[in-house]
Amino acid sequence: MTETDLPPPKTMEAPRIVIIGTGFGGLGMAIQLKNAGVCTFIMLEKSTEVGGTWRDNTYPGAACDVQSHLYSYSFEPKHDWSRKFGRQAEIKEYMEGCVRKYGLMSHIRFNKAVAEAHYDDATHQWSIITEDGDRLTANVLITATGQLNQPRFPHIEGLDQFKGTRFHSARWDHNFDLTGKTVAVIGTGASAIQFVPEIQPRVKRLKLFQRSAAWVIPKPDRPFRPWEQKLFKTLPMHDRLYRSLIYWKNESRALAFTRFNRLLEFMALQAKWEARKHVRNLEKRKALIPDYKIGCKRILISNDWYPAVDSDNVDLVTTGIARIEENAVVTVDGEHHDVDAIIFGTGFKATQFLSPMTITGRHGQNLNDAWSNGAEAYKGIAVSGFPNLFMLYGPNTNLAHNSIIYMLESQIHYVLECLKSLEDQHADAMDVKPEPQGVYVDGVHRRLEGSIWDSGCTSWYRDESGRNPVNWPGFTFTYRHLTRHVDPDAYTFFPSVSG
Repeated sequence: MTETDLPPPKTMEAPRIVIIGTGFGGLGMAIQLKNAGVCTFIMLEKSTEVGGTWRDNTYPGAACDVQSHLYSYSFEPKHDWSRKFGRQAEIKEYMEGCVRKYGLMSHIRFNKAVAEAHYDDATHQWSIITEDGDRLTANVLITATGQLNQPRFPHIEGLDQFKGTRFHSARWDHNFDLTGKTVAVIGTGASAIQFVPEIQPRVKRLKLFQRSAAWVIPKPDRPFRPWEQKLFKTLPMHDRLYRSLIYWKNESRALAFTRFNRLLEFMALQAKWEARKHVRNLEKRKALIPDYKIGCKRILISNDWYPAVDSDNVDLVTTGIARIEENAVVTVDGEHHDVDAIIFGTGFKATQFLSPMTITGRHGQNLNDAWSNGAEAYKGIAVSGFPNLFMLYGPNTNLAHNSIIYMLESQIHYVLECLKSLEDQHADAMDVKPEPQGVYVDGVHRRLEGSIWDSGCTSWYRDESGRNPVNWPGFTFTYRHLTRHVDPDAYTFFPSVSG
């Protein structure tokens, strides 16, 4: 099993490091820095709490679609998960527990959203400026902002004219009581799949505006029994074996997404059967079955989505939205849907990495200019022209089949290896060369050709040019092998200015 076979990091000299973000990536990076003997780091967090997406997404029913034992650090197992698939509050509690156990709180600066970061060619340092005007300098800048942190709002005429309550699912308004209200939900993605069944019994009427249907299969979730939790705790090898079995089961699906797409048709049949079983209304049932190949967009898992949509107080609206008025959503056929509130389940700006920060590298080059043809990075971590800038969960490292925590741990290990390389080379900075980056990125996109994500649908995996800068086109253990060691020949090293 490749899960825990990475060698322990070596103790290294302590450069000053700034980490942006305190989600799973940022916290994991900080913990492993400490384990390597590096304590000269600061974490900048835009909010008042840690947790990243699990802090932001507090909507009813928020939960993970990766099994609990795998959606956690390999070095910090949790034996008493309450369910097979963790829910938002428990996942956030796990992350907060890691902060306490590893003494990270003293390293975190809250309410410090980063506005700009500029690399100084003369000193080989990064200057980081926060939105409130604070300025920090660092030898190394590590971004751990994730891909799902900026809510996406649709461009609909009259949106600002609406006089009722409106909010995005990732910014849930818990002060607004939905009970007895007529509510519009715009979007039927991963978040809506979870919160619609939770709010449906409470609202008077729910208007569900669907642009395109989602493939939804059952979620094999249930509470863990007390004896199972006890077994995980008393027999650590059982916990490891359980995690390993989950990993390999999930990993096997990579072949279906990347090369043998026909295997996914079994899931499509399952989704159709679930819709047939739970949706009595034939018009709704027909509208809930997508017209694109399964897997082209994110496959969703739920046990209560179809029954909720089938409910008598839910209207499934597939006609396009023309505009929004003071108290209504108006569709292109001229029908006015009067509502008290609008909830946007319209996802995130997943392809706009590091936005809205302004990142400036060597010779004043702006990262947005470097990415004018789409976001890309060497191994999803380093970008040529931006020395000592390392990204966690960067371009083409997202997964559709397994746990992103596994990918993050591979990236964290690679960053530690980069820091060791700086020490070995007696250098202040390292910058990946354009040629290795180009070869690597071209290889990734060649492997994306023919994948299920290349089958023609429009999804959040693609940017405005139709390019896929999001997904990793292969096995996670292959990526771990690629990030196991640093190739010094792929980098330009800048000697220490102090000699």
